[in-house]
Amino acid sequence: MRQLTEIELTNTRRKLRDLESLYQSKSQETGGDEELREITLESLQRLIKQLKEEIIRSEVHSVAG
Repeated sequence: MRQLTEIELTNTRRKLRDLESLYQSKSQETGGDEELREITLESLQRLIKQLKEEIIRSEVHSVAG
């Protein structure tokens, strides 16, 4: 796996903030299709976890290198 450049790391952090904000909004919604909302939240949570892992890997690699 390759290390993220500074620009990619900055963009990844921005995407993470956006996804966390969207997750927060969706989790507070009421009404509508509950099953669809749960599937959406699970998908957002997976993406959030993936971005966090990419950031951590890049930061660890940067410190170690």
